Amino acid sequence: MAKTVIGSFDSRQQAEAAVEALKSRGVKEQEISLVSRREGGQGARRGGDDVSFTNQSLSEGTAWGAGIGAGAGLLASAGALAIPGIGPLVAAGPLAATLSGAAAGGLAGGLVDWGIPEAEAREFENKVKQGKTLCAVRCDEAQVDAVAQTLRQHGAADVKTHAAAR
Repeated sequence: MAKTVIGSFDSRQQAEAAVEALKSRGVKEQEISLVSRREGGQGARRGGDDVSFTNQSLSEGTAWGAGIGAGAGLLASAGALAIPGIGPLVAAGPLAATLSGAAAGGLAGGLVDWGIPEAEAREFENKVKQGKTLCAVRCDEAQVDAVAQTLRQHGAADVKTHAAAR
């Protein structure tokens, strides 16, 4: 049975290091997702106007990914989303697709779709509002302990495991 392991990081750099460690342990990149508030406030500014983003690939997303080196396709594919109640997010991986389709339900709704109980999903949504970065990994039961341990070793707090909704 597939599981979802999720944790929050104080910084993107910690989350990025965890992603690289997970990949080196054989976790498929297509099973790893990251979500973080877009830096720079509630909206991006272009020509003095506030701009809201809806599932566009932005230079910030690619810069985020490029910052950790070549071969980090997950992060290089990061795009921006505008989620009601949170504002602009940078998201990468399969959770990003879920969020783009569930913008009305917010981040918590997307996490619920991934098998995270609603109360915990709201807690993780609040962590993102506070500036934390989430890492969610879908994996086989046999990988759960190694994935959770890797997240914790790289600074993840509140690491939780749940049956993955598919």
